[in-house]
Amino acid sequence: MTSVLEVNASNWVQEVLESDVLTLVDFWHDHCPWCLRLNPIFEEVAEEYKGRVKFVKMNALANLENRQLAINLGIMSTPTLVFFCNNRPLEAIIGFKSKDQLKNALDEMIAKHKECVKQSTPFKT
Repeated sequence: MTSVLEVNASNWVQEVLESDVLTLVDFWHDHCPWCLRLNPIFEEVAEEYKGRVKFVKMNALANLENRQLAINLGIMSTPTLVFFCNNRPLEAIIGFKSKDQLKNALDEMIAKHKECVKQSTPFKT
């Protein structure tokens, strides 16, 4: 069983925006060679950070709704990894990253997430 959840526009709010933990979303698509190269690294790191970070993948080109959601978030290329805290994007990483680079970014974001939670008021939709 994988530690990475596949999402789409229809379950985006529930799985990402309403998540009560730091959530990392991988915007990718099938014809992106760097995305395909990142996939096994993303899966492996998701296992290592299980319980501390929620790992999510969205195929940005799977359908019109996914594409529009990605555009609305300013996703201009793939792969793009976006960290979410309390319904808001916290930071984005654009392009392929090695396992060590991804883990370093995760460790930084875990610390930032603690500050985000302390300093933010929940956004009511």
